[in-house]
Amino acid sequence: MPGQIPDSTTELSSIALDSLKGVGPSLRLRLAGLHLHNVQDLLFHLPLRYQDRTRIAPIGRVRLGQDVMLEAEVLSCDIEFGRRRSLVCRIKDGTGLISLRFFHFSAAQKTMLSPGAHLRCFGEIRPGKTGFEIYHPEYQIIKTGEELPLSNSLTPIYPATEGLQQTRLRNLIDQALGMLAPDTLRDWIPATVLGSALGHAGWPTLAQALRYLHHPPVNAPIQQLLDGEHPAQQRLAFEELLSHRLCLRRLRQLSGSQRAPVLQPEASASLRQRFLKQLPFSLTTAQHKVSEEIRADLSQTNPMLRLLQGDVGSGKTVVAALAALQAVDCGYQAAIMAPTELLAEQHYANFSQWLEPLGIQPGWLSGKVKGRQRAAALQAIGDGTAPVVIGTHALFQDEVRFHRLGLVIIDEQHRFGVHQRLALREKGSSEHARPHQLVMTATPIPRTLAMSAYADLDVSIINELPPGRTPVNTVIIANTRRPEVIERIHQACRDGSQAYWVCTLIEESEALECQAAEVTAQELQIQLPDLRIGLVHGRMKSVEKTHVMDAFKSGELNLLVATTVIEVGVDVPNASLMIIENPERLGLAQLHQLRGRVGRGARASHCLLLYQTPLSLQGKQRLGIMRDSTDGFYIAEQDLILRGPGQVLGTQQTGLMSFRMADLVRDADLLDPVKSAADLLEQDYPTHVGPLIERWLGDRELYGNV
Repeated sequence: MPGQIPDSTTELSSIALDSLKGVGPSLRLRLAGLHLHNVQDLLFHLPLRYQDRTRIAPIGRVRLGQDVMLEAEVLSCDIEFGRRRSLVCRIKDGTGLISLRFFHFSAAQKTMLSPGAHLRCFGEIRPGKTGFEIYHPEYQIIKTGEELPLSNSLTPIYPATEGLQQTRLRNLIDQALGMLAPDTLRDWIPATVLGSALGHAGWPTLAQALRYLHHPPVNAPIQQLLDGEHPAQQRLAFEELLSHRLCLRRLRQLSGSQRAPVLQPEASASLRQRFLKQLPFSLTTAQHKVSEEIRADLSQTNPMLRLLQGDVGSGKTVVAALAALQAVDCGYQAAIMAPTELLAEQHYANFSQWLEPLGIQPGWLSGKVKGRQRAAALQAIGDGTAPVVIGTHALFQDEVRFHRLGLVIIDEQHRFGVHQRLALREKGSSEHARPHQLVMTATPIPRTLAMSAYADLDVSIINELPPGRTPVNTVIIANTRRPEVIERIHQACRDGSQAYWVCTLIEESEALECQAAEVTAQELQIQLPDLRIGLVHGRMKSVEKTHVMDAFKSGELNLLVATTVIEVGVDVPNASLMIIENPERLGLAQLHQLRGRVGRGARASHCLLLYQTPLSLQGKQRLGIMRDSTDGFYIAEQDLILRGPGQVLGTQQTGLMSFRMADLVRDADLLDPVKSAADLLEQDYPTHVGPLIERWLGDRELYGNV
């Protein structure tokens, strides 16, 4: 019954939220949007940060950016008219003056804040017209003779959603804390497991850690809490990392219990041998090793789940083609999915060139394929006449039906949402079998991420480049020296080389980025009238893009102006110079990808990072990493430290890796103890695994099915 107080021994995970005071149907829906479904969920809804409302600050000592509690007298309160109408209230204490500014206010509010009134207010110190100001502070009028008590602990700020105020959330969490007892919240990690995995037992208990983090005492070490390094935070981070690892292991076991088609062709008439014979180059040792690992996986009855990492230009596509041919040789289809039209087209061109001499015509499907052409493509996929199908995310749309899908290959896997990857694998699933899955990336996944985000995948690494690749020299140069850069392009092209000019924009707008590229191409054509300049961007028709790229590859164009659509998949050995405009706006991994378009031939190659001044300290640090290293793994590690896992994996929008307490960079030293604890729990306490996963992941567990 809603509002009914549960028994004091009932586990909090089984107590519905509507048993709490003030929770009705509409609030319950809002809480569900935050993945909060029961009282235990509320306890594990942890603060993002804290405010200190335990002391009154003197106005004369406040600093910009501080959150402060003030107690003062109102000097004046007036409406100001500027770009926006606002109510400005000047207040003073014995140490100084400050303004409170309200953009949304009522006549009653103006009357209440009349000169001579005393108030207590809380807010962030900002710069303003008249000195320091606080916008829209929380405030209370103090009546004559009244003493308002101060908080005796730091005030938590929680992740919230529209229509759910912090005060309401705090009230609900306080109710949940009132129900917290040894019988109502089980600690699923036995002390012996914690001690064995960590080699110490100095952390608080689970209940102690939760109480402390929801209400840190006045003397709490603020900086330690802000850094996430307090023992209470580390105790919960450990449990969260452990639950993620156990979840991925469970999914791996589930996958291992499923069946997959056994793709073991007869060696005598193998397409593999014919394919390797016709290639104009030999596989590198690393390509051969990785290809053998994949070949062995595909011959098993369990579905392959393998992550193939290889730096830009290491030859992952050839390895993917060998895997696809193994499926075709056994009467199955292979699907190759790429995140952009340009990369998918590049794969289609490569696969067509390699497979047509073997009598295999690849199928092609993207969002831009329409009408009869689309109908024909869907039929070829459905009746199996297209044994190898290449495309964009259009491949997982409902109308696409595969005849006999045995292998799914996903390129640049971090660019896809979780559900997209899952949807393509589901297309090949039947009651009896699931397709094998190979995911590839040229963005090396740092060890800390691989151990946690990809614990369910086997990992193969191509760690050498094909012979003939030259290292790329990277130079950081200010936009003020643009004329010198343009002269450098002129000289390189006159010497018979080719160049790229990459345009990036700070706004997340493809239209504006394409416009910037068009303007740049026009300006460069005026400044370099004797050069043939082409333009490629994401809004051009597929035929136009292909035409321009073919002209650049064949040497008809000297300079290609492009947006970041050329990040992956473009291979022009004669291009030895790249200019990246506004590189400070891109992630390190993306810059490394772009740089990989040059250095593909025997010429000495250069990448010029043309930045806008002034450059921030972090901007200098990031571009310095690019200048000093061409090692994709080192760059990925640095990218992880600077930007965090969500952006490196492209998963901020997908729900994958969104930790509540853990931080993969800060808590990297916990990953090995977490692995040990997972082994011990599965071996000695198997019944604890499910509740632990449920506690931290709940209805979010789906992500790991990929």
